[in-house]
Amino acid sequence: MKSHGSTIAYWVVTAPLALECAVGGVMGGLQLPVFARIMEHLGYPNYFMTIIGTWYVLAGIALLIPRFPRLKEWAYAGLIFLYTGAIASRLAVGDSAVTLVGLVILIGLTVASWGLRPPTRRDLAPN
Repeated sequence: MKSHGSTIAYWVVTAPLALECAVGGVMGGLQLPVFARIMEHLGYPNYFMTIIGTWYVLAGIALLIPRFPRLKEWAYAGLIFLYTGAIASRLAVGDSAVTLVGLVILIGLTVASWGLRPPTRRDLAPN
């Protein structure tokens, strides 16, 4: 059984991660100009922002809804793919290490949220 402190730590990490997913997904999905410039710089078409934005919002929702441990696992995996892919894209175009800081922080939040989940929410085996 996890302590009350572990539950608080889980939510301190998971709430900002889910908020980033929701806000970032909506802003990207709306193809705001600042994001469009980044995607163009990285060599991606603008419609890719709508696809990623939609999945990003859904990942944030999956992290917050109760139960559905398999869906949460998919969301965590998807976020790791998204953030590591963004790092690879930044490195591929020769961006500086400064552009990676936020992505590394988001990876850290994702891993911490995944690791701090209560044990009762990790069991993927049917009861």
